[in-house]
Amino acid sequence: MTIRFATDDEINRWDDLVVHNSDRGNMLQGSVFLNLKRLANWRPRFIICGELAIGAIEKYIPLFGKVWYIPKGPGVATASELASIVPVLRDFARQQGVFTIKIEPELLRGTDISAIELLPTRPIQYNASTVIVDLHSDIDTILKDLPQKGRHAIRRADRDGVVIKRVPVNDETCQAMYDLFKETADGAGFTIRSSQYYREFYQRYIDANQGQLFFAYYQDQLVAGAFAVILGTKSTYKDGASVRKRTAYGASHRLQWEVIKWAKEHGSLEHDLCGTPASDEMSNPNHPRYGLGRFKTSFNKHITDYIGAFEIPVSPIKSRLWSKYIERLVRRLYFARHHESYY
Repeated sequence: MTIRFATDDEINRWDDLVVHNSDRGNMLQGSVFLNLKRLANWRPRFIICGELAIGAIEKYIPLFGKVWYIPKGPGVATASELASIVPVLRDFARQQGVFTIKIEPELLRGTDISAIELLPTRPIQYNASTVIVDLHSDIDTILKDLPQKGRHAIRRADRDGVVIKRVPVNDETCQAMYDLFKETADGAGFTIRSSQYYREFYQRYIDANQGQLFFAYYQDQLVAGAFAVILGTKSTYKDGASVRKRTAYGASHRLQWEVIKWAKEHGSLEHDLCGTPASDEMSNPNHPRYGLGRFKTSFNKHITDYIGAFEIPVSPIKSRLWSKYIERLVRRLYFARHHESYY
C-alpha cells in the first residue's frame, strides 16, 4: 500500500475524496474543519493512504516531536481495513518526525481490533456515543417513525406557536447564538470557545455551502439556536443552545426537526445528533450528558456506540508517556492560558 501527502489538486477537491472513503466521510475530516484548526496553531496534513483520504492536524511538542490527531478518522469501515493502514501510516508518520497518532475511527463498539497495535485513550469528540437519525425515507415517514415523545413535542410546539427560522450568519446572529450557548454552558457546567471562534467556524461552513444557523422563537423571543453541518450524505447537529428557563414545550424538538428537514433537503441520509452517554450509561441520572441523552433519544431510541479513541504508538515510549502523563499536563496548561480546548 502506498502512502503520501496529497497533491495541491487533491487538497483543492479534498471533500470529494473524503466522502468516497469507506465510511462515506465525516465533517471533521473535511477541509473546512482541518483548515480552521490553523487558528489554534495546528497544521493540517492531507494524506493519501491507498484509496483512503486521511485528514490530520499536527502540532510540535518540545522534546517529543510531532503529534498527529486524526479527528473522527481514519475513514475506515472494517477492522481489517484499519489493520491494513495502521502500520503504513505509522511508518510514514515516523519519517515526518511524529511520535504518536491519535485516531477515532467510527467502528462500532465490539469490533475486534485486538490484533492491531493501539493504545486506548480518552476520546476527544463528544460523539463516541451518539444518536443517528435515518433519513433514507421521505420526510413524512421520518416524522411518523420518530418515537412518540419526539413527535408529540414537535406537534405541541407547532400548536403553541413556536416559530423556526433559518437565519444568515452575521455579527448579530452569531452574538445571539453565542449568548444562548454561554447561558447553556454556564448552566450545564461546561466550557466553550471564544465568540470569535464560533463566528469564524459558522462563516467558513456557510461559505462552503455546508452549514446553516437556525433560531427558534416563542412569542417573538429567541429561545433556542442550532448550527448544523452537512458533508456528502451525512449531516451533524454541531451546536445547540437554549434559554435555561423553559418557556415553550417542544421548542428544541421543533428546532431539531427543522434541522432534519434542512439536512434531508441537502441530501443527507443520516443525521448525527452528536453526543450522548454510552448506551450502558443512559439510565444514569448523574451522567453529565443525561439530559442531552434523553432529548436526543426522543428522535431515535437506539444509541450508536463507537470503539472510541486510540494512539498509534509511532515511538512506543514517547507515546505511552504522552498518553499517560504529558498530554494531560499540556491540555491543562493550554486551557489555563487560552480558556479553551487544546484540540
